Amino acid sequence: MSDASRHALYSVEETTYGVTPATPSFKKLRHTAVSLGMSKDITVSEELREDRQIKCAKHGVKAVAGDIGFEISYGSYDEELEAVLLGTWDVDGGGAGIDRLKGGVTRRSFTLMRHFSDQLAADKPYYIYTGVEYNTLNLTVAPVGTLTGSFGTIGRDMSVNETAPAGSVLGATSANCPFNGFTGSVKVDGSIISIITELTLTLENGLEARNVVGSDLTEYPTIGRSTLTGSATMYFENAQQVEKFINETESSLEFELNDGTNKYEFLIPRITYTGGANPDVSGAGAITLAVPFQALVDDTTVLSNIQIDRSAV
Repeated sequence: MSDASRHALYSVEETTYGVTPATPSFKKLRHTAVSLGMSKDITVSEELREDRQIKCAKHGVKAVAGDIGFEISYGSYDEELEAVLLGTWDVDGGGAGIDRLKGGVTRRSFTLMRHFSDQLAADKPYYIYTGVEYNTLNLTVAPVGTLTGSFGTIGRDMSVNETAPAGSVLGATSANCPFNGFTGSVKVDGSIISIITELTLTLENGLEARNVVGSDLTEYPTIGRSTLTGSATMYFENAQQVEKFINETESSLEFELNDGTNKYEFLIPRITYTGGANPDVSGAGAITLAVPFQALVDDTTVLSNIQIDRSAV
């Protein structure tokens, strides 16, 4: 019986979709949870028999998908951020020592490998998933505890093996500690706002399997638009944010994650509030206001719906 404390997760980028590179050099992925697995459609025969029994049930197409939970730390998920944004880190793109990542159109696929290290080789402890793309990103920024998130994935195939692929090199994890919410800052329209109690972001790429007759594996999945939404929960201080929703006034949103040595700066240049006129009261205590928003592309300066800068503090 396996224990979660002995679980490891590895990743390597593919050159050809759905094909693990020869002698792969795997990156070890830090994680808090993994639900990556395979499911299948099951077709049960509708044939009627006098004995009331079911004679046949057949497996359908394979569907590989699942989430990877994490605590975000500097440098640990730069490749995954590239993949989910479909962009590429531009070294010094934000100035000397500041690398910049924006949303783009460059798709990447990966082979992911789970290792249940407390199992024997005969138990086939290596679970390998090919053609894995990053479909969604969720981030939660709160003032208490570490900053958490998850990647949602969609893949092509899965196998169970006694060993890792031939010639595999298994890397180590990064050493940086996770960020927390009280060492960063949040800005709305360029000014620091100090009343936010929680900030969430959700990025969706709209990846969907493309199934065809004659194969139980998806072809290269279709991809949709880059849809970035989120919500800010804040103490109800005045009508400023409420009026932005009422008057359909656009804003910008920035937040910084800082571990004292390195930092990420997230910029969402255009947001429109999709709610926020309800400072509900329920019992005694502080009143909070939940303000959901939709991110839009900035066609003038950023040329994306999101921009991430990484640099030393």
